[in-house]
Formats: sequence, structure tokens, C-alpha cells
Amino acid sequence: MTDTLSAPPTGYARVFAVREFRAVFAAHLLSLLGVVVAEISLSVLVYDLTGSPLLSALAFALGFLPYVVGGTLLAGVADRFPARRVLVLCDLVCAACVLLMTLPGAHIAVLLALRCALAVVSPVFAGTRMATLADILGDGDPFVLGRSLLRIVSQGALLAGYGVGGLLLTAVSPRHALLITVVTFCASAGLLRFGTRRRPARASGGSLVTDSLKGARQVLADRRTRVLLFLFWVPPMFAVVPEALAAPYADDLGVGSVGLGLLMCALPVGTIAGELWAGARLRPEARERIALPLVCVTLLPYVGYALRPGLPTALLLLFLSGAGSAYTLGLDQWFVRAVPEGLRGRAMTLLTAGLMTIQGVGMALAGVAAEFAGVAWTVAGAGVLGAGCCALLAVEARRTG
Repeated sequence: MTDTLSAPPTGYARVFAVREFRAVFAAHLLSLLGVVVAEISLSVLVYDLTGSPLLSALAFALGFLPYVVGGTLLAGVADRFPARRVLVLCDLVCAACVLLMTLPGAHIAVLLALRCALAVVSPVFAGTRMATLADILGDGDPFVLGRSLLRIVSQGALLAGYGVGGLLLTAVSPRHALLITVVTFCASAGLLRFGTRRRPARASGGSLVTDSLKGARQVLADRRTRVLLFLFWVPPMFAVVPEALAAPYADDLGVGSVGLGLLMCALPVGTIAGELWAGARLRPEARERIALPLVCVTLLPYVGYALRPGLPTALLLLFLSGAGSAYTLGLDQWFVRAVPEGLRGRAMTLLTAGLMTIQGVGMALAGVAAEFAGVAWTVAGAGVLGAGCCALLAVEARRTG
């Protein structure tokens, strides 16, 4: 650990006492806001250029799809090079990509290609940052609390960022709004460069792609680590179903855009509340003890959609499901404990890439299922099927623990 933690054994204040974590936290906040503004601005820009809702939606969806490429073929970057250098370079590459988007003559194909480039770099950056957190905070409870804070910021950015981005676009053009993202990425790079210390690479090897794939095989070959990865991936695949179908459900209820906004916000608000409660009020042993029971029930509130609930009840169901995601604090501790330090960067990158990819798959499958079963029954079915899958994984995790 780089700093002495003298705070009480629970609570988030202990990680903010670590100077390097404060730099990582601030950089995370800046880059997240920039990403959200970029997603909105690029989607609007593509629509302005083409008039095509399909291409506009594609510009947004491309934020998910290439994650699997960066997370598998480039994962070795997180361990083969000094972490600070990787983080700063990723931020600067992203800033350069967004800067190219602002050029007046940029063709639609160039804009979409640059969006893909951002999505390829993102899992490498996220995986390296997660591994760096373990270097800064150790692999015990401070790491878990640090990870939790970064997730809370991510959820908060979704709630605030889209609103800020929408207001921003009423005052400036999409290309000018993208310049703000360039500034946030550069500021993030500066914070990471001067706010964290240099650490040596964790591993070395030959070909980057070969090393990345080898690392993925090593991570997945361990039974315990494999089960934990699936416990991170499977619940979100089902959890995104109400979000993917929020617009048609709001239309069915006749609640308009205000109701749609509330349906989109309820799940992340519940997630923030659940993580804050578990991180601030529970000791590490208690978080690990409730992790598996909680993961088994977190999707069960979705079953209530079978009764076609009105807006207030639907919001409560989504909030309760979001609060159940506090199980991730226990999983974080198990995962960092299970992965060897030499594989930590590649494992974290694989975790991030799989998480984003599986959510995109879940959204797509939700749309297909809703075409045949309707929105309410699709969400309820996701609750039943998801809870069943989580229960099976929990049993396997208990066996390997």
C-alpha cells in the first residue's frame, strides 16, 4: 500500500485518504463525463449528417460491440507495460480520436470508425485502472471500496451526464460539444500522469496478441476465477432488459417522456443506494457473506412485471433490483484474491470487456423476445431465467470457495 490507512474499518473515507486514489477518482469522473457527452454529441451529429435513425443508433451501439476485441486481443497491454504509461496513452489516444471527429470534413464512415477505436481502447484502459487500484489500495477491503466508488460514479454519470449533454447541445453544435470531451480526456491524462507514481510492468512476453489470448486462457482455465467472471457477467445481461424496453413500456403505460426518464433512472438509483449502504454500513466479512444470497434474488423483482404494474410499482421493482447489485462488493474481494498478480491486468480487462459485451447481447435479445412475448412478459421472463442462472452459479461458487 502506498499510504497508511488509519481510518475505521468500514466506510469510504478511508480510500479518499489515499492521495493516488483521489487522482484516479477525479480522472475517472472527468473521462466519464466526457464519454457521455461524446456519445450524445456523436449520435446527434450522425443524425444531422445522414437523417438516418438507424445510423444514429449505430453510433451509440458501437460503444458496446468492439469491447470484445480490445478485451481479448489487446488485454496483454495491461500487464506488459507500466500501468501509468498505459493509462495516460489510452486517454491521449481517445482525445485524438474525438478531436478527429470534430473536423468539419469528417465522413460518416470515419466518425463510426473513430467510435469503434474508442470502444477498442476502453477495456484496456478500464482493466489497467482496476489492476492499478489493487496496486494503490492493496487487494483487501480498500480495493473493494475503491471499486465501489468508481461504479457509483459511473451510475451517477449516466444520471447526470445525459441531462448535461442534452442541455449543452441546446447551446453549442455537436462538433463543439465534442471538444469538451477532448479537454476531459486530456485532463484525465494529466491527473494520472502527475497524480500516480510509476510502477513496473507485471509481466513480459512475445507477441502482444498471443500473450493476450494466452492470458485469457489462463484466467478462464481456473475454475474459481471462471465462475466469478460469470457471476459478474450473467446478472447484468438480464438486468438491462427493462432498460432496453423502457421506451415501449412507457408508451404502453401512457406516461410520456417524463415516465420514460423515471424508468431509465430507477435502476441506477437503486444501484447507487445499494452500494453506498453495503460499502458504508457493512464490514468486509458481512459483504462476502451476503454476496451469493443477494445475487440469487437481485433479479426476482422483475417477475412483478408479469402483473403489468403501473409506473410507481415498476419504479419500486427496478429500484429494489438495482439495490441488490450490492453483491458486487463481495465478488470484487473474491476476484482480486483469486487472480495471480502477474495476470491481474489481463483478468481485469477481460472482466470489463465481457461485462460490456454481455450487456449489449442482453439488450439485443430483449428486443427480439419482446417482439414475440411483449414487454411485460419479457421482463418477467428475464427475472425468472436470470434468477435461475444466478442460483446455479452461486452453487458452483460455493463449491469452489
